[in-house]
Amino acid sequence: MENSVPFTDKHSVVRKIWGNADTVLFIFAGAAAEFALNKAVDWLYFTGKLPADPIGRLFSTVTYSHRIIFSDIDKANKAIDNITSIHKTVERNRNAAIPDWAYRDVLYMLIHYSIASYELLEHKLTLQEKEEVFNVFYRVGCRMHLKDLPANYTQWKKSYAEHLQNDLERSRFTDDLFKQYKKHLGDFRYAILIEAQKSLVPARVKELMQFSKISFMPFIIPPYKFFKLIKLDKLIKSLILPAKYKAQIKALDVA
Repeated sequence: MENSVPFTDKHSVVRKIWGNADTVLFIFAGAAAEFALNKAVDWLYFTGKLPADPIGRLFSTVTYSHRIIFSDIDKANKAIDNITSIHKTVERNRNAAIPDWAYRDVLYMLIHYSIASYELLEHKLTLQEKEEVFNVFYRVGCRMHLKDLPANYTQWKKSYAEHLQNDLERSRFTDDLFKQYKKHLGDFRYAILIEAQKSLVPARVKELMQFSKISFMPFIIPPYKFFKLIKLDKLIKSLILPAKYKAQIKALDVA
């Protein structure tokens, strides 16, 4: 008999964050920058799938997380186990192991950008709400049998700061990945991506990417919210989102 208990409490702020396509897109945008700087990004070049379709590959990570958050415990665990299995296959093909810190880094990105994106678009979260975000992804990490996970949000903040200093570098993979972003998005959408990243990423990422300190995104969000209020946000999205992913993006909105 399947466990129908939801993986994430139905009243959790995590569902508010991940049930809004706008917020999820910002999570995706911020993670795309930090992802490119990770010292283990060469693993994603090993199969050749990342440079061939960087938006699709990153989007699949986000949609997997979305599926886990809105599933019951059994289905969520199966999805997590499937992620683990996929990575184990890549490890066997390369005859090497993906380091534990690389897995933790992805979890850390999902925690940071969940909080940062919601706070940019909506309002500041309380410490209790941030703990809720941490706990959901902590449980994902536990299911993946990751080692040395921080036990709470406060410990995570310290560990994340260490990760930013130790696990990131700008490499040829970073520069190539950003070239691929631009190639697949086009100049206009790429410019929007960069503005979103400048509003979300930690100082260390800004430093490595040499981002300017000024972002226009905080000035763009209030007018967008107005257009959303008068039901014109779909028109704006149709103009700025790649047609290839429109159906998937629409599916991220959970009533």
